Amino acid sequence: MHSVSRLAVAVLLLVLAAMPTIVPAEAQPADTARVTLQSPDAFLGYELGEQFTPHHRVVDYVQHVAAASPRVTVRRYGTSIEGRPLLLATITSEENHDQIDVIRQNNLRRAGMADGRVSGPTAAVVWLSYNVHGNESVSTEAAMQTLFELGDPSNDRTVDWLSDTVVMLDPCLNPDGRERYVQWFKRTVGATPNARRIAREHHEPWPNGRTNHYYFDLNRDWAWAVQPETRDRLDVYHEWMPHIHVDFHEQGIDEPYYFAPGADPYHEDVTGWQRSFQMSVGKNNARYFDRNGWLYFTREVFDLFYPGYGDTWPIFNGAIGMTYEQGGSGRAGLAVLTETGDTLTLGDRIRHHHTAGLSTVEVTAQNQQTVQEEFSRYYQTAMQNPPGAYRGYVIRADSSRDRLRALGRHLEQQRIEYDLVAEAGAVRGVRYATGEDDRVDISAGDLLVPAAQPKSRLAKVLLEPRTTIIDSVTYDITSWSLPYVYGLDAVAVTDDLPAASGSIRDASAAVEGQGGETPYAYVARWSSRTDARFLGDLLEEGIGVRLATETFETEGKSYEAGTLIMPRADNHAMEDDFDRVVRRLASEHGRTLHGVASGFVDRGSDFGSSTVRPVSAPHVAVLSGSPLSQYRVGEVWYAFDHQLDYPATLIDTDDLDEAALDDVDVLVLPDLSGSWDSDAKRSLLADWVRGGGRLISMGGATQALAGHAPFAVTERSTAPDTTTVPRRYADRTRDAASEATPGSIHRASVDASHPLGFGVGDTYYVLKRSSASFPYLDAEDGWNVATLADGTPVTGFMGHQAQDRLENTLVFGSQSIGEGSVVYFTGNPLFRGFWYSGFIPFANAVFFGR
Repeated sequence: MHSVSRLAVAVLLLVLAAMPTIVPAEAQPADTARVTLQSPDAFLGYELGEQFTPHHRVVDYVQHVAAASPRVTVRRYGTSIEGRPLLLATITSEENHDQIDVIRQNNLRRAGMADGRVSGPTAAVVWLSYNVHGNESVSTEAAMQTLFELGDPSNDRTVDWLSDTVVMLDPCLNPDGRERYVQWFKRTVGATPNARRIAREHHEPWPNGRTNHYYFDLNRDWAWAVQPETRDRLDVYHEWMPHIHVDFHEQGIDEPYYFAPGADPYHEDVTGWQRSFQMSVGKNNARYFDRNGWLYFTREVFDLFYPGYGDTWPIFNGAIGMTYEQGGSGRAGLAVLTETGDTLTLGDRIRHHHTAGLSTVEVTAQNQQTVQEEFSRYYQTAMQNPPGAYRGYVIRADSSRDRLRALGRHLEQQRIEYDLVAEAGAVRGVRYATGEDDRVDISAGDLLVPAAQPKSRLAKVLLEPRTTIIDSVTYDITSWSLPYVYGLDAVAVTDDLPAASGSIRDASAAVEGQGGETPYAYVARWSSRTDARFLGDLLEEGIGVRLATETFETEGKSYEAGTLIMPRADNHAMEDDFDRVVRRLASEHGRTLHGVASGFVDRGSDFGSSTVRPVSAPHVAVLSGSPLSQYRVGEVWYAFDHQLDYPATLIDTDDLDEAALDDVDVLVLPDLSGSWDSDAKRSLLADWVRGGGRLISMGGATQALAGHAPFAVTERSTAPDTTTVPRRYADRTRDAASEATPGSIHRASVDASHPLGFGVGDTYYVLKRSSASFPYLDAEDGWNVATLADGTPVTGFMGHQAQDRLENTLVFGSQSIGEGSVVYFTGNPLFRGFWYSGFIPFANAVFFGR
């Protein structure tokens, strides 16, 4: 761990130590007298809707309700990155609380996730999730009112519901983002809220409060669990496996209210029951909205396809997952004028969310027996008649054990069962590498995911080689198959599954070879994120490292280009510490080292050759701030802080000038747009590169550099539409699909001899989310390391015109300018932090790029 990281951890521990301990109500002494339950208005000292409630006061109120109401307990299930508590309230009748663990275990038995038969008390389980987007801050305000009414023992309306229902209420999934918004708004608003849209209180500054600390959208992270808030939430979610899940959001100011049923496209693995009960919930919500004369819409915009949402992920885990969207968001403040001239207030928004939440609990309670039976049927069919054409999925271990291990951890986080193939053999199925049906050799130790298991549908959704596209007009990416994400060879099996047992063990360190305790050099392979972390730690510890840029053989072992070499000759100053430090770091990262006795190799270049070049520890900077995308900045920031664990300096766009780059070796541009897309800025970057800097441009940044000398990258122009056939206005959305690139996976060819291709392999699976396409770099100007020969997706949807433009285009490559270089990524190799295979070329660009 780096010194900066140790300091950060120390500060975090001090913050946590200073925070109040949250004692679950069930853990309180039995003789403790309960306090009198207060409404949010009475407890907080103001009427809900008059101001935004700081997170610590939300925590106080949730604790108060748990202490005052026999219907409510609360637990702290996790901690946000900035140290704020993540809370979950359990609300049900006193009788149910007395047997709450029996109810929970019985529900897990329905899902096949606990042993034994259902016996004793049961209940329908409703999970209400609020404020996953921090600046959609009405949600937490509504959560407090909903918690009060459900927890109030004198509320005759809710008492009957809770006899048959357990409500899990998470008042704030993203406390860091919410607090960023709330504190900004409090500093910005005047004595009286200004409803005019032009008022500054309706215009958040960069990065705004939507995202968490690292600028991640937590409502895209359910299936990937990259962020700690998500991982903590999934752990507690799996303790219950609810039947109903509602994710409360906000949308544009002029949109009224949206609730289920969802819009097309529905993923094919959404069941008929899940569709029909969404309709039942929607009709019950509509009954209350009609009674109050509130506008709403259903079955539009918010589809049920991408598995990373707070509605779809619960659906693929057996629940009725739904999104509720209130008009407002971070632009609404306490009051804002709508396009009709009405004033939308925070109080209005609270009432709508509060009403929809209680309505959902009500309709679930009214149908609690059917809800539980259908949940059981969902999991029974998963075991007895799993959906889809495949009996399972075999992921090969021969390409990279580290990548396979990372995939295994991903499956474990999602509670998807897997085993390891027991012995070598062959299976028939669809090969991911070719898309063709074939008989494929498999080996002992390959990973096998059987289709027949409790998480059958989720496993199919995340692993199948081709996603069935029901409708091309969708809200997010259309392909995400995990073998492609991790860059692993796999086969979707259509015949009998091989025998398998066991799980992937953590990597263990070893030192092999003929060099003994003090070898001439240590040799380590390069193919994974773990290898990159190991290299980063070596460099930070001052270990001299060299890079083999060509294949070689020594002591009977063959090594690919990209192999790391730590020769004793480069580390004499460390004396005996050299072996101790290298071996310690290898142990920490589970690396197998080859300690060689000589630098004289059997084949290839000796270790003193110019082709075995030194690797220096770069000072890395990342451009951050407006007008860049906060998501792209956050992905790079998180990659350095947690996935690579290597220091990087974030430099604000307003502060970047020639002086700021004096001691920077590598500058990462996660994005470029707006005022930064200018000749003056490009000239500054070009001069710095000429002086020896290494520039890494990604996605929009590459697009901003294209066509501007001295940068060799160019963007292919969009062919004009020459059609003369009049178009129907009603078809405008579907007509645009021919240009659409919502997110599809493509197979790129890789020049593995170039440093950017080291450890990647001959094939790289790229996620394309932009219609921008870039022809090959001119041979005299640069290197085309990863390329697409055509635009046909391996899986997912891309419009035919967008496909045509991708023929013979660049995925990533490099160019030398003066003493420095530019690495061009035409897309985003770090997409949402889960695109594992993209991390390898990114690390190459940081440490090896030329």
